[in-house]
Amino acid sequence: MPWSVQWVGGRGAQSQKQCKKSSFAFYQAVRDLLPVWFLEDMRTMEVFHWEDGGKVSVYSPSEALLYALVHDHQPYARHLLTKFPQSALAVPSQSFSCCQSSAPHLAMAVRYNRVHVLFRILKAIQAFPPSDRAGHLDRQGCSRVEGGKTALHVACELVRPECLFLLLGNGASPCLRDSAGNTPLDTLLQQISHAPAANMRAKLLCLDCLFFFVPQDLQFAMKQQLVDNRQRWQDLLGENRFQCLVGLAPPSLFVRAMRVLIRTISPEHFPEALDDLPLPHFLKPLDLKLES
Repeated sequence: MPWSVQWVGGRGAQSQKQCKKSSFAFYQAVRDLLPVWFLEDMRTMEVFHWEDGGKVSVYSPSEALLYALVHDHQPYARHLLTKFPQSALAVPSQSFSCCQSSAPHLAMAVRYNRVHVLFRILKAIQAFPPSDRAGHLDRQGCSRVEGGKTALHVACELVRPECLFLLLGNGASPCLRDSAGNTPLDTLLQQISHAPAANMRAKLLCLDCLFFFVPQDLQFAMKQQLVDNRQRWQDLLGENRFQCLVGLAPPSLFVRAMRVLIRTISPEHFPEALDDLPLPHFLKPLDLKLES
């Protein structure tokens, strides 16, 4: 059981064995959704993990948040982000992240579809200085492992409409390209083109969310494929979406109106202010009930 772990000081194989034992105990405790006070007692007083080079380290708030993300321990994630907002979103140690230039928490939240924790992370980021905020929102993953993808790329690749909408509304850029030169729109179109056409409703919902935020003159790699295979893409996307993407028609009046309305909402009040938009409920992009 986690609380039976006792730490014995020292070096060498015995210390490494003790680190592995206490580290696994902490992992189990987060996985089992044990109370926040108990987890923080473990993290700050009992639990250690082994770093490369023989260094013994306690778990940082950043590393604890990664565990909370994986296991969807929402109260623990909320505690870490409230009490340690900067250090909870700092770069974790090398044993937790191959890329030491930026923190992976946003992309991890999207990958595991932790919408509520993503919401809390974005709220914490909004209090950061503008340059730090952009660094988190537009963080590009390691080119070797993550292909230079941003959290938006991951949301499009895995078809996560709620995550996508939250990221866009909080200021993530839809124009950045990954290591292969793809924008998030390209990544989503690649997913739409895959056969069989599984989960098409969610894919088109992601595309509609992107329409509200991408600039009209966005250059994207898949555009020529759409032009060259017109009938296929019209069948996949529908006539209006297709014509808008290839530049044969402007966005619909609804999309243009939504762009104006959404731009009136500051990131600090997104998505809560969606409830105040002068629209009937069925026309609002997504029903994000996240405060609870």
